[in-house]
Amino acid sequence: MKPLLIEIGSEEIPARFIPRGLALLRGDIVQLLDKSSIKYGRISEYSTPRRLAILIESVDELQDDRTIEALGPPKKAAYDANGNPTKAALGFAKSLNIGVDELTIKKTDRGEYVSATVKEKGKPTADVLSESLPKLISSLQLPKSMRWGDSALKYFRPIQWILALLGNEVIPFELDSITSGNISYGHRFLSPSPLLIDSPSLYLSSLKLNHVYADSGERKNSISAGIRAIESSDCKVHEDEDLLDTVTNLVEYPTAVLGSFDSRYLALPKELLITVMKTHQKYFSVEDREGNMKSSFIVISNMNEDVNDNVKRGAERVLRARLEDARFYYIEDRKKALCDYVDELKKVTFQERLGSLYEKTERISFLSSNIADLINPELKETILRASLLCKADLVTGVVGEFPELQGYMGMIYAGNSGENEAVASAIFEHYMPRFAGDSLPSGAIGTIVSIADKMDSIASFFYLDMIPSGSEDPFALRRQAAGIINILHSNGYALTLNWLVDTSLKSLEPSAEIRAKLTEKILQFFAQRLEGMLLSQGYSYDIVNAALSVTVLDITDIQKRIQALSAMKKQPGFPSLLTAAKRVYNILAKVQPGDIKENLLSEPSEIELFGMVEKIKDGGVTATGFDALFKLERPVNAFFDSVLVMDKNPQIKENRLALLLSVKKLFDSLADFSRIIE
Repeated sequence: MKPLLIEIGSEEIPARFIPRGLALLRGDIVQLLDKSSIKYGRISEYSTPRRLAILIESVDELQDDRTIEALGPPKKAAYDANGNPTKAALGFAKSLNIGVDELTIKKTDRGEYVSATVKEKGKPTADVLSESLPKLISSLQLPKSMRWGDSALKYFRPIQWILALLGNEVIPFELDSITSGNISYGHRFLSPSPLLIDSPSLYLSSLKLNHVYADSGERKNSISAGIRAIESSDCKVHEDEDLLDTVTNLVEYPTAVLGSFDSRYLALPKELLITVMKTHQKYFSVEDREGNMKSSFIVISNMNEDVNDNVKRGAERVLRARLEDARFYYIEDRKKALCDYVDELKKVTFQERLGSLYEKTERISFLSSNIADLINPELKETILRASLLCKADLVTGVVGEFPELQGYMGMIYAGNSGENEAVASAIFEHYMPRFAGDSLPSGAIGTIVSIADKMDSIASFFYLDMIPSGSEDPFALRRQAAGIINILHSNGYALTLNWLVDTSLKSLEPSAEIRAKLTEKILQFFAQRLEGMLLSQGYSYDIVNAALSVTVLDITDIQKRIQALSAMKKQPGFPSLLTAAKRVYNILAKVQPGDIKENLLSEPSEIELFGMVEKIKDGGVTATGFDALFKLERPVNAFFDSVLVMDKNPQIKENRLALLLSVKKLFDSLADFSRIIE
C-alpha cells in the first residue's frame, strides 16, 4: 500500500467556501475509491486559501478483482422475432469482450433486458486514478464556481496547479491544459518558487518550510496562541469563534499583530465598533476585563515579522477610515428621533406584492395588539409603541451600511430618543431567535412583537405562494416558524397556532376559500417544524405523529398530550387498550354516522359501553388525566365480541356506529390512536 496525495492549487478561494469545497473533494474521492474497489486507510484533509488537499495514508496499489453485472438493451431490441441476436445484442457483448452466447435475460421493473455477468481483473490504482481524477475534479458540485478564459472547466477560482502522487510516483493526467505533477507552491510572497514534493509524507513539512501551514487546525491554534500572547492582565480579545474560523481560512502563515485607533471612536456603541472591525476588516476587537471596549485591535497578518510594522500601519489607516464612516452615520442618524424614521418606511418596499415596510409594520402592530389582548392587556400600549418602531432603524445610515446591526441600532437610537427602556429592548429582541441555538426574547414585549413579526412573514409569503421547497428557503420561513414554536413552548402562552395563523391572515384580506386553504398549508408547515422539535427531544415517531393529528395546534397542550401518551404506552394494559381503539378506528374508516339514539340501545354490552362513555365525558378528559381511557378497553372489546355492528336493521347499524363514533371522539381527545404502533 502507498500514500495518496491530491492537491488542487488555485487563486485565492473565498474563506466561506473552503470547508464545503474540501468536504466535496473528500466525499468524491472516497466514493471513487469505494466504487473502484480500492482499499484505503486513514484520510486527512488540508486547505489554505490557495489549495484543497486530500492525503490518504495508505491505498492499495491494485484494484480488487470484481464481478460486475451489466445491463444492456431491452430484450425486444436485442433479439428479432426468430430469437436471433440483433446488432444491439452483438454490440453490447462486444463492449464487454464476451460472446453473444454469454448474454442472459433479466426481468426488471421496466421489463426484460439483456444482462451479462463479467469478471473484471483489478487494474493498477494509478491507472484507475489517472483516468478518473480529471472527471472527478471537473464535476465537483462547488458553490459559486466560475469559468475563466475559453475553458469549460468550473472551479472556485482559476486552477494553477494539480499535485497528484501515489507513493513517490506522479499520477499522470491532464485537465484543461493543466498537467498533474509533483509540484506545489509555498507562500505567494515569502516562498513563491515551485516546490518539489518528493513524497506525500513530506507534504506538510515541505509546505511549512515554505511558509504555509496547510493544516487548518494548526493555523487556528497558531492564531489563538498569537492572540493569547498579546492579551494581558488588563485586556482580552472579544471572543468570536466565527471570526476565528473565517480568518483561519484567509491566511497561510498567520501572525497576530496588535494595532490601535483613536480613543474618540470609543464613543460609538460597542456592537458597532465590533462590527466595523469584524465585517469589513476581519479584525479582532479588544476589551478590558470588564468587557468595555479598548482602542486596540488584533489583525492576523499573512506575512512574517519583518514586515508586520507595515501591516500594522496599513491596518490602522484602513480602520481609521472605516470608523470615521461609522461615526459619521451615527452622528447623522441621531439628529432625528427614532420615531421620525417611521414615515420613511413607506418609501422602502418590503415585497413588491406586499407593499412597503410601513405596511408590514402595520400588520405587525395589528397582530401584536391582538396577542396582547389575550396575553397581557396591560402591556398593550407599550407593545403597540414597540411594534411601530421595530423596523424604523432599517432606514438609518448605520443599518444601511451594517445590516447585521438591525434591531441593535434601533435599541440604541430608541434609548437616545427617550423611549421607554422596555420598548428599546423589544426593538432589539424582536429579531430573536436569529439562528438555531440563539437566545429567545427575555421580555414580554419583545416576545409578543417577535411572534407577530415572524407570523406575519410566514403568512405573507404563503399568501404569495412563496413556500419553502427542498433546501430552498430564501425568506428563512422555517427558521421563523421554529422561532415561534420555541417562544410559545418556552413561555407557555395559551396561544394556538390556529388562532395565530387566522389572525395574521386577516391583515392580508384573502377570500374565505383562499384563507381556508392557506390556513391548512401553514398549519401543516408548523406541524412539520413541531414534529422535528419533538423528535429531537427523544419522543417516538408514532407518539408524535398521533399527538399532532389533533386539529388545534397548541404547543403546550401537545407537549402534555405526548407526555401523557408516552406514560400510557408504558403501562401493562396499553396493548389491550390500543387493540380496542384500533377496532373502533378501523370500522369507522369509511362511514360518517349521525347522533346516538339511546332508545335504540338494547344489548347489555352496548348499554354498558354507552354508560362508560357518558361517565368519562361527565368526568372530563384532560391532557393530564387520560388514564380514564383505560376504562374503555373492556367494554369496547365486549361490545365487538357480543354485538354485530353491521346489523341488518339500518337504524340499529347506524346507531351502533354512532356509539363507536362517541368512543372514537374520546380517544381523539388525546390523539389519533390509529397512528400508534404497538
